[in-house]
Amino acid sequence: MEAYNRLLRILHEVNNIVSTYKSEKYLSDVDSILSAAPSGDIVDENYEFPEDDEEETFQPQKGNVVFACALDGWGFSIPDFAEFYATKLGASSAALQKALWGPRYFNVKTKMIVGKKGLSSGTKARPMFVQFVLEPLWQVYQVALETDGDRGVLDKVIKSFNLSVPPRELQNKDPKAVLQAVMSRWLPLSDAILSMVVKYMPNPAAAQSFRISRLLPKRESLDNENSSDVLAEAELVRKSVEACDSSPNSPCVAFVSKMFAIPWKLLPRGEIQNNSVEDEESGECFLAFARIFSGVLCAGQRVFVLSALYDPLKGDVMQKHVQEAELQSLYLMMGQGLKPVASAKAGNIVAIRGLGQHILKSATLSSTINCWPFSSMVFQVSPTLKVAIEPSDPADMSALMKGLRLLNRADPFVEVNVSSRGEHVLSAAGEVHLERCIKDLKERFAKVSLEVSPPLVSYKETIEGEITNPLEYLKLLSGSTEYVEKTTPNGRCIVRVQVMKLPTLLTKLLEESSELLGDIIGGKSRQACKNLETSKGGIVEDENPIEVLKKRMMDAVENEYMSGNAEMDKDRAEKYRMLWQKFFKRMWALGPRQFGPNILLTPDIKGNSTNGSVLIQGCPHVSDRLGFVNLDSNSDASVEELSIDDQMLLQEAQSLENSVLSGFQLATLAGPLCDEPMWGLGFVVEAYISPIVGQSNEDNSSSQQLENYGMLTGQVMTVVKDTCRAAVLQRKPRLVEAMYFCELNTPTEHLGSMYAVLARRRARVIKEEMQEGSPLFTVHAYVPVAESFGFADELRRWTSGASSALLVLSHWEALSEDPFFVPKTEQEIEEFGDGSSVPQNTARKLIDAVRRRKGLPVEEKVVQHATKQRTLARKV
Repeated sequence: MEAYNRLLRILHEVNNIVSTYKSEKYLSDVDSILSAAPSGDIVDENYEFPEDDEEETFQPQKGNVVFACALDGWGFSIPDFAEFYATKLGASSAALQKALWGPRYFNVKTKMIVGKKGLSSGTKARPMFVQFVLEPLWQVYQVALETDGDRGVLDKVIKSFNLSVPPRELQNKDPKAVLQAVMSRWLPLSDAILSMVVKYMPNPAAAQSFRISRLLPKRESLDNENSSDVLAEAELVRKSVEACDSSPNSPCVAFVSKMFAIPWKLLPRGEIQNNSVEDEESGECFLAFARIFSGVLCAGQRVFVLSALYDPLKGDVMQKHVQEAELQSLYLMMGQGLKPVASAKAGNIVAIRGLGQHILKSATLSSTINCWPFSSMVFQVSPTLKVAIEPSDPADMSALMKGLRLLNRADPFVEVNVSSRGEHVLSAAGEVHLERCIKDLKERFAKVSLEVSPPLVSYKETIEGEITNPLEYLKLLSGSTEYVEKTTPNGRCIVRVQVMKLPTLLTKLLEESSELLGDIIGGKSRQACKNLETSKGGIVEDENPIEVLKKRMMDAVENEYMSGNAEMDKDRAEKYRMLWQKFFKRMWALGPRQFGPNILLTPDIKGNSTNGSVLIQGCPHVSDRLGFVNLDSNSDASVEELSIDDQMLLQEAQSLENSVLSGFQLATLAGPLCDEPMWGLGFVVEAYISPIVGQSNEDNSSSQQLENYGMLTGQVMTVVKDTCRAAVLQRKPRLVEAMYFCELNTPTEHLGSMYAVLARRRARVIKEEMQEGSPLFTVHAYVPVAESFGFADELRRWTSGASSALLVLSHWEALSEDPFFVPKTEQEIEEFGDGSSVPQNTARKLIDAVRRRKGLPVEEKVVQHATKQRTLARKV
């Protein structure tokens, strides 16, 4: 019964995980069903729905679940035992198939299958799965592994199922070998899995029709006459892929999803090894893991290797995204072995040798150059665990770099890059993935001893500010006098910076739409932006993505304000909305890297200042791209009325706009706390440029200033960066850390241990509920990414393996603690002490750790309480 309950729990957890990956349409249908149901029927609807959804849940009675033991080589499904017991019990196999899983019991007296209600009180009946499936398996294991076991049970199994087991294997002195000999012939694992795949997985020809929309989305035809032939041939290729055409005359199309490495000695004997010099030195052969979608692929065939950015309509411009390669060998992958074949038809999965120098991770293979490439692979998660690696011996650096190149090619999910400080950073999906990558580097690819740093965690920086008091927030947005002012070394430019906190929903929207914003700001066409967004399912195909994003930005601002202030008068809400409309018309740039979650606003001041200096106005370029303003309608007729000196000064101010932009980008890329990117901040930069003092000696003065302080553009850029960072420090900076959403399932007796582990990890529990019909508790919590390393091992150790956790990257959250907190008031001094005994808060610990890792100065006391040593011993 314990094993049966464990299997029930595993199946329930798998169905929960699968349900999280369902389509958005399915989830919206479920939400509509639950919302339409009465309040008292919600539980019943939620309970019955997984049973009715027979296409997307795993249920053993349907035959789509195999119970297997890979160590001993056996496996079975419910239909296998249903067919065997059908003749013995005199029942139909279909009825037994439904009864062999779940709360169904066999009454020996009446020889009937009953439920729980049909059982007489006081009987200790076991479910049919336990009685007819698990108990025979347990008997075979007990007889085979125990020294004094009754071997007659094995003979009975062999006779009942007509098994052909050689006598020498039954007489083996190793009981494990005897067990494997009987079980692998009684319940062969390969037959169970293969029959399940054949029966329940769609064949390639049927699956291709509903898969084609994601693999090769339709492209709209252009009016260019020269591209009509190209489009016609590309459409022919698409139809061949959709029909899974395996005729030799159809165009051959295959997709390489990854490259994998195997040692040369594992290749089949007699293979011609036309390997490169690099492969000979590394001892690894890179094979392409490919699926053939159309036509016939042959060994020795020449094909075109298309990257994901290839566009057949652009012709010669796309030469860097297409290569021509020859396929040296084709293999069918049979377990760990490779079987050479001369050709393979559409629908097969093959390994290809000869593409190691042409493909890094994935690509499309085509026999014609007029073919659209397949969509890039989309992973559900991104590599979040990063470590810095270096060789133990500096002389092995070249071997490490070569090994990293091989690992990057062999693993489609790993990321290798060089940080700004020159570190080689390896990004993996998790701790187990990282351990495997490090082991492969040490033993296969680099073959050197490595030093691995502690995990590198990404943080962000912001300022304190929540929408709690509407009046104060409106005053802050409408006209704040809190600004930081700095002057360039030559005294010609004065920079004033104001900073404010953006609404959290707007920040998240900018972060989620970073790719679309990059294309819009970069100047991509409307059709290209629409194709990008519809491929992600963000908007309807007929809508304009720019208009949708513009509306979502306004809605995010209003929803943020309304959620924190339910009882707000209409005048104040209208004033708040009009104020943000003005802000959206003044968006100069986004940062960091041109499309981040920070906004640079143009100054809300027109004209020159009183002392003759000119304001660097800037241009609301982002607002123009998003459709908030139209820059073409603006006129500069007032410039002609200025004097010649003022016009020259105005031209100089316009030439310094890029310096202000560069300073803003540098500031948002590295914040003042620990050089991490800023998050959710809006900056207003007012830079005034004044004329050169002493115009008569213009040449001498300008040359002297260049010699002493450098170019004015560089001075403005540096001062803008320093002023933005100083403004953030003035407005109570806060550290922002990434959070995992954690779902834990644990029995009741281990709840205390689980909560103790969560408390040590600074986790925040958001929901807990008991699963009906099981002794399990489901707990939802947020766990900081910085505290998640080793979390699964510690949880398993403290709960004796009874708890399981699922971690998904959720959101960014600001730490409420002030990293520069010092007790000042009497109440704070009474609570925390006079300052010397104040414990270091969590935010300051995290900041100091990042600063030490980056080599930045850290303020810390080596000796906190120094007292003179006093010797207590009296020496005579």
